[in-house]
Amino acid sequence: MSAQFTDFSSYTQQFAAAANRANRLALENAESVFGVQLRTFERNTTAAAGFFGELAQAGAQADLQALLPKGLQVARDNFERLASANQEVVGLSLKAGEALGELVRQPFAAAAGKGERKPR
Repeated sequence: MSAQFTDFSSYTQQFAAAANRANRLALENAESVFGVQLRTFERNTTAAAGFFGELAQAGAQADLQALLPKGLQVARDNFERLASANQEVVGLSLKAGEALGELVRQPFAAAAGKGERKPR
């Protein structure tokens, strides 16, 4: 009976350690994703604010017509930065998923390793 409690205690400790590592991986992934999105938001906001500043200073109709292509370029650059950030977020999430998958596989690999060592 004592051996069963020892096994249960060991499994509980292993589960708690695995849950702790999984939480840490998820938190690190969320932190990385938030950082990528924040940097992109900052760059896009800075570009848009710069364009709106130029737009506010433009007085004549000719100035406004000259700024239209620049506004379209700013919008295009912002969209490209956003798409690139989304691709990076997907990549980070895939890496985190792979790390979580490896974390789940470890106990099974250890059990398979113990099973192979037993004499038949």
